[in-house]
Amino acid sequence: MRIAITGATGFLGSHLTRRLARDGHTLRLLAHDVTKADGLVRELGERVEACVQGEITDATALAESMDGCELALHLVSNFRTSKGSRESYFRINVRGTEEALAAARRAGVRRFVHCSTIGVHGDVQSTPGHEDAPFNPGDLYQETKLEAEKACRRAMEEPGMDIVIVRPCSMYGPGDLRMLKMFRMLSKGTFFLLGPCRENFHAVYVDDLVEGWTKVIHAPDIAGETFILGGPRYLPLDDYVKVAAAAVGAPPPRLRFPYGPAFAISVLCEAVCVPLRIEPPLHPRRVRFFKNNRAFSIDKARRVLGYDPQIDLREGMSRTVAWYRSQGLL
Repeated sequence: MRIAITGATGFLGSHLTRRLARDGHTLRLLAHDVTKADGLVRELGERVEACVQGEITDATALAESMDGCELALHLVSNFRTSKGSRESYFRINVRGTEEALAAARRAGVRRFVHCSTIGVHGDVQSTPGHEDAPFNPGDLYQETKLEAEKACRRAMEEPGMDIVIVRPCSMYGPGDLRMLKMFRMLSKGTFFLLGPCRENFHAVYVDDLVEGWTKVIHAPDIAGETFILGGPRYLPLDDYVKVAAAAVGAPPPRLRFPYGPAFAISVLCEAVCVPLRIEPPLHPRRVRFFKNNRAFSIDKARRVLGYDPQIDLREGMSRTVAWYRSQGLL
């Protein structure tokens, strides 16, 4: 197929783009920074038919990137950063999704797949959560990702284009830098825990996630559906951190502090730093990592798509740490 991809240079996007190129598809990419995409374009050669430079809200660039495509994969997202303006979250996550949907429809795209997040469910009260679990976004990123989903659901009411939503669990693997700080602190013995950490955490190795996306691309009769894609199992956060520590050859963290006071400090820290455009060393999102329950069922994806994740956390962490070390990051 000829496939349009937004967010192809991101962590998931780069892995998925490489897989689709290996599978023989013709790709048209939309890139905010073409210089950043150059390496990927050179690597994939003739499989990349076009790499269009433009913002996700640029209707002209979107039209060019989706020209002649049967499928559009929308992966662009303004991920969490306290230095990011509130307006940028709505512009990229919400209006960007609306513009991408409109451009895809004008281009005659057959199926539009939107990348959301399990974060729209926030702290899951009844686990494991599923696709119809209550929404409970806990920060601006999650709130705007939920608004983007609502834009997709409004678009589903119009005929002529299949729209599917994918909610990945916490993704990790080679190329991911978001968890690097945790691994570095574990290796130095400076990582600490907040509270008992018995709430569950659900991760998914990037290769499994990419396999799930390919199944969404090809599955028949799934218009209007939502799928949660996660790893083979979830486990308590305390155990998750122990697996990560073992992967870097470090003992489990010994330092543990009460959750409540740490959260109060994080709120104060964010209130002081954000107006100064400084990334807070501690802010509520990071502290909630130790408290939120994130356990999800992938039964629907197994049943409907034939999704079958293979990489357990121990193996995935080992591969990730090996990549960090090969890059000189650990």
